[in-house]
Amino acid sequence: MDVLKPHTPRLTDLALMLNRDERVSGVNVTVKEVDANTESITITLEGDDLQFDTIKEILEQAGAVVHSIDQVVAGKRFVEEVTLQPENS
Repeated sequence: MDVLKPHTPRLTDLALMLNRDERVSGVNVTVKEVDANTESITITLEGDDLQFDTIKEILEQAGAVVHSIDQVVAGKRFVEEVTLQPENS
């Protein structure tokens, strides 16, 4: 997820907040950009039966806003993304 958050809470605190959700088994938070008042971050979550509404609520409590969800993987096994070559190459 691409997320915009204020400088507070710290990244470590936000990761811990998300990890308290019993359905979340792992959290990765990466800073993409920082300005005077906010941080653009990417959050990757792993877990079984993740509930977007719960995750969004946690982020909103931290003053963060979800800009986009760029990838979702679901099913009994992991499916790798495939890059297709243009037909004329």
